Amino acid sequence: MDTSESGTQSGIQTPDDTTAAPPRSGWRRWAMDTRPLRIPAYRRLWTSTIVTSVGSQLTAVAVPKQIFDITGSSAWVGAASLAGLLPLIVFALWGGAVADTMDRRKLLLITNIGIGVTSLLFFVQAAVGMESVAALMVLLAMQQAFWGLNAPARTASIARLVPEAQLPAANALGSTVMQTGQVVGPLLAGALIPVIGLPELYLIDALALCVTVWAVYRLPALPPLAGATARRAGVREIAEGFRYISMHKVLLLSFLADIIAMVFGMPRALFPQLAAQTYASYGEGLALGLLFAAIPVGAVLGGLFSGTFSRARRHGWMVIGAVVGWGAAVAGFGLSRNLWVAVVFLAAAGVADMVSMVFRGAILLSAATDEMRGRMQGVFTVVVAGGPRLADVLHGTAGSVFGPRAAVAGGGLLVVVVMLALAAAVPALRRYRI
Repeated sequence: MDTSESGTQSGIQTPDDTTAAPPRSGWRRWAMDTRPLRIPAYRRLWTSTIVTSVGSQLTAVAVPKQIFDITGSSAWVGAASLAGLLPLIVFALWGGAVADTMDRRKLLLITNIGIGVTSLLFFVQAAVGMESVAALMVLLAMQQAFWGLNAPARTASIARLVPEAQLPAANALGSTVMQTGQVVGPLLAGALIPVIGLPELYLIDALALCVTVWAVYRLPALPPLAGATARRAGVREIAEGFRYISMHKVLLLSFLADIIAMVFGMPRALFPQLAAQTYASYGEGLALGLLFAAIPVGAVLGGLFSGTFSRARRHGWMVIGAVVGWGAAVAGFGLSRNLWVAVVFLAAAGVADMVSMVFRGAILLSAATDEMRGRMQGVFTVVVAGGPRLADVLHGTAGSVFGPRAAVAGGGLLVVVVMLALAAAVPALRRYRI
């Protein structure tokens, strides 16, 4: 069977599928599908994700806060963000190739220890009062490099731990805790900084990573499957990953779907301007906080009620529908003058984004062979990290030319049109199912 049109079990080494259980009744049909948590190995990986998602957000808030305290300049804060982008891209691509050549559990151990050591160094420089922006940028680059190496191995490991039919549920569980961390982490950081200070915030992240290392240590070994060709992790292997994507339309389309949604439809760069102008009557601070929180809150709600969609087998149509839904919700947000209506539209966009994440992730894990999964996840990491940053540039420029509301609404409509045109022109994604 052509893997561009249907899922394949090639290279998958998972526990026996348990999908034969009787269908859930009542409210449980709507709630999150927690079957993957019955698998001890996946449960350990998921538990480590909970700790990492909250702890990493503490550092994500502390670093720009410390840089602004030192310099008094938002420009330096932006420069620091860019300083972490290049290492993330390079090491995510290389990390994907490495994840296909060595025991993924071992790679996760090494990289989580590296992230923990970096967090400890963040603590040390803050505790001694170094006040060096250069040192912070170097540490941020190190952290992003380790994270780039870690992320492909972490996600690629899921298909070795759960059966194929449960991949959407496993992705929903993981994505939900990551989105929850993006809400809880900054709120927790904001509450703790005035009480304990920045150094201790870094230390909490470092100590939390000890839990992550222990959970990963207890995973089973995840070496390349028997019969896999021995290889090194170099430029040639990274290039092979891109060739593999070009040869498998459904994989290419899954990446394009995310690029379309994020580059044309992620409006976060215009949130400050909208809060200061369109929604100023509600209070600029309140409006800004609600706008930034709405999408992740919607994503969390989508995850909590993922039982409504995680058992769907037509993964391609689910991605198409989710991206179109995202674009429509963003367009509705752009047309909204009432803050609360705008927040509802953004939350709806967050739900659509969660659905898209779940099924794009499932496609990447099921349509690719195990020896290519690491590289696919490396490219996925780059797309997820790079798309919103390109959107910031595009929307910032369009907002200054056409106005923020027109730029947001136009971007959302463009997502709908381009995604529907792509789905109509290339049937591989429409046909994909497991």
